[in-house]
Amino acid sequence: MTKEKINNTWIYRIAGLLCIFFFLVVLTNPLWADQIVHKFKNPSFNGINTSSHYLTIENQEFNRKMSIKEEIKAIQEQIERDKENTTLARFIRNLESRIYAQLSRQLVENLFGETPSTEGTLTLEGNTIEYSIENGIIILKITDADGNITEIQLPVGDFSF
Repeated sequence: MTKEKINNTWIYRIAGLLCIFFFLVVLTNPLWADQIVHKFKNPSFNGINTSSHYLTIENQEFNRKMSIKEEIKAIQEQIERDKENTTLARFIRNLESRIYAQLSRQLVENLFGETPSTEGTLTLEGNTIEYSIENGIIILKITDADGNITEIQLPVGDFSF
């Protein structure tokens, strides 16, 4: 039995060595050595595609500045609309409209009423309106605050609706 024992030990040793060799081949086969190289991903540091990188940054900054300007402008416009829509602002607009309508009605009465006047002057916010009737023609002479003169001539008898 000793011979059998010796044969068995040799078989176990050979099998063990084969297993060790097999595992070394299988486990060490995918290992390959290479040099470690560090590369920057940012184009500002490595120089590859640097110009397009700078252009992208510039476009982002420009778009952000433009959106900020548009946002500020929209806020300012909203503030102006809010100022114009207050109760006081609406009241003032309504009052001005009624005053202008009354002035216009009085001017029309003076020109075309039952007892029309032949001439007159009206001053409103720095503008002067002079009117006169000569030979059946109404002459309106409007002078603004800068001194610019506009003259309108209307024939009296030719109005019909």
